[in-house]
Amino acid sequence: MKKILVFIFLCLLNSSMSHAENSYFIDFNKVLNKSNVGAESQTKLKKKYTSEAQKFEKIEKNIRDEEKKIISQKKVITQEEYQKKVEELRKKVSELQKNKRNSFNNIADSRSKAKTTLLKAVNPIISKYMVDNKIRIVLDKKSVLMGDTNLEITDQIIAILNKELKSLKVN
Repeated sequence: MKKILVFIFLCLLNSSMSHAENSYFIDFNKVLNKSNVGAESQTKLKKKYTSEAQKFEKIEKNIRDEEKKIISQKKVITQEEYQKKVEELRKKVSELQKNKRNSFNNIADSRSKAKTTLLKAVNPIISKYMVDNKIRIVLDKKSVLMGDTNLEITDQIIAILNKELKSLKVN
């Protein structure tokens, strides 16, 4: 009788452990870059970055032209006037650098906020997927050293995300 009870206990223990044997994983970078809302956000941010870079490139060109003009006038104008123009030019360069840094920092902040918002939107989707498929643990792919590709659920999550989330606000 004891042997039968031990055997049943071991069978029950083994069956409850079999559900936890497989850990699934997801590639969050792929979700961020390949999902519709992620790709759309990336495109908007790239356009914003390109636009800002072109704007600052134009301003830099104008400052270089102004610098050439000041240098060409060096022998024609007085030393005081020359120093005054050089100082004004330095202020413009300093202001440009400050504006450029602020602009690119704002874009980086927007990217970070968009990423956080998308990850917040993905979490309930993953939770529901875990409940529906009786999954006990999902890991980030970059934390997995090796794994069976059948245990990756990235594409399924992207498909669900594409159905449920149509757009993402990017500043």
